[in-house]
Amino acid sequence: MRKELMEILACPVCKGPLELRVEQEEGVEIVKGFLSCAHCKETYPIEESIPNLLPPNLRA
Repeated sequence: MRKELMEILACPVCKGPLELRVEQEEGVEIVKGFLSCAHCKETYPIEESIPNLLPPNLRA
């Protein structure tokens, strides 16, 4: 995932803004990390450069 995507991403649960927490980067790609919503307190993982923005009840 690239940081530029943060401009268009919103929380799928409440539509609030998301904050990015990076754990691993390779060049301009975020390989591992989390997106979190301050409004509803949900967290969305980023694994292998792909953000999983499914609502929590649909991730399993």
